[in-house]
Amino acid sequence: MKSNKNYPLALLSAFLLWLAWPPMPFTTPLLLIALVPLFIALDSIFNSDAEKKGKKVFLIAGTTFLIWNTASTYWVYNAIKAYNGTFVAIPVSLIPYGLGAFLMTSAFWLFYRLSRYTSKKVAYFGLVAFYIALEYLQQTWDLAFPWMTLGNGLAGMHQLAQWYDYTGIYGGSLWILVSNILAFEAYKKFKSDSGYLKYRAIGIWALVLIIPISISLIKYFNAEQQGTPSNVVVVQPNIDPYKKLGDIPPSAQIKILTHLSDSLAQPNTEYIIWPETALPIYADEDKVRTYPEITDLQQFLNKYKNGSLITGIETIKIYPDKRTVSAKYDERSGQYWDNFNAAMQLENSANIQFYHKSKLVPGAEKMPFPKVFSFMDGVFSELGGSVSGWGWQEKPSVLYAQSGIGAAPVVCYESLWGDWIGQQVKDGAQFIAIITNDGWWGNTSGKDQHEMYAKLRAIETHRDVARSANTGISCFINQRGDITQHTKWWTRTALKGDINLNDEITFYVKSGDIIAKFFCIVAILLALIIPYRKWIKK
Repeated sequence: MKSNKNYPLALLSAFLLWLAWPPMPFTTPLLLIALVPLFIALDSIFNSDAEKKGKKVFLIAGTTFLIWNTASTYWVYNAIKAYNGTFVAIPVSLIPYGLGAFLMTSAFWLFYRLSRYTSKKVAYFGLVAFYIALEYLQQTWDLAFPWMTLGNGLAGMHQLAQWYDYTGIYGGSLWILVSNILAFEAYKKFKSDSGYLKYRAIGIWALVLIIPISISLIKYFNAEQQGTPSNVVVVQPNIDPYKKLGDIPPSAQIKILTHLSDSLAQPNTEYIIWPETALPIYADEDKVRTYPEITDLQQFLNKYKNGSLITGIETIKIYPDKRTVSAKYDERSGQYWDNFNAAMQLENSANIQFYHKSKLVPGAEKMPFPKVFSFMDGVFSELGGSVSGWGWQEKPSVLYAQSGIGAAPVVCYESLWGDWIGQQVKDGAQFIAIITNDGWWGNTSGKDQHEMYAKLRAIETHRDVARSANTGISCFINQRGDITQHTKWWTRTALKGDINLNDEITFYVKSGDIIAKFFCIVAILLALIIPYRKWIKK
């Protein structure tokens, strides 16, 4: 194949990946063949007499992944600009646009290098391992942005992802990669072979498609909602995020929130859930009872004797010394302090609980690798900040009501971390409470993708999801990933529903991202073959 046809093939793969990605309806199965044009282009490079094949592989694969990532997450610029302005938003946007594409491209480049020294089957196995390992890196390091993990794509048709309660999203990534490899090999065999051999590869590929789909559909149509019902209200105040932090007094915002809550809550309501930063006050957690806003909320809850309120709030903690890497120094008091994007639980008791958002957006909410750059803390303090931005907590936790119900508090971006939420479930969470403020992104596909990814958390854990979003989309999701109720974007409203409180522990909750960890080990071992065969053995 002529090299001038390779870039159109790379563009075709990028288009198919984008077309199959949430929130596109009914196109999800295209993920299972979307990489075939890219494989065709790469195969022509592998078999050519061209020089610098590795560079050509990197450029062709990079074209696919850069365009796909940018087209699917174009809205990131809006989110970063809202907090940091255009000057910061442009370079920081390159993290998801460019860095994610770079890691995906690196997996295909390593696949090419490995193919020079091993059999085709080993090279394909290496490609799967490299790709999933680098996806896992995107989830675990300080530049984390796991939005474009391949397994997330099945959120578009969650009926096909019911076995995520065993594998999590990396099982989806594995299936999509293997399907594309087998589809490409079937295409080659169909063109070159004859008779039985012409169709054998197609039959193998068909089995890889049919068996997981059949298992998933059987699980979906036979699933029963487990647990005891609980009446929950989620509130969508629809307060402009650009005005809520200064132009609208906290008391006025609380009045909106309580009015919406009262419009649907009833005496047996057990949870009322308000969105991220619903209380725009920097409350000292150790003195939170002294704030008049908290007193007002306590009086509001008196009407619901069995009720608990989970709300977003901005808080601070003050220390006599620098006990966290994120702590900032206050010259006036001589003390250190942290600020948190937190979830707070209030109830009709003296107990108030806090959960600090832990998965912070790199660049916008947290300086990546703060321990590495801790030596610059003095420089940043002169500029009014620190090397770390918001504070965070190191381990997940559960908010327990006086009735014994455990809720998994999930703040915004954290809903992408299946293993983090799985740990909360393992620690006793009976449902998932997602609080978010997606208004920064505007009316883009970002808000829809964010909502749809929550369906996968419900499937992985067999937990109902109650999602409160400031400007939308708020919803209830059942244990098989169905959105049972949802709001419209940019409307002031509330939802009431009975969710199921479940104590079941799925295999995924027990084992976590074991598939990704396995392929990380495999990827390291296979990657070592490349320098060994190139230099050591030679």
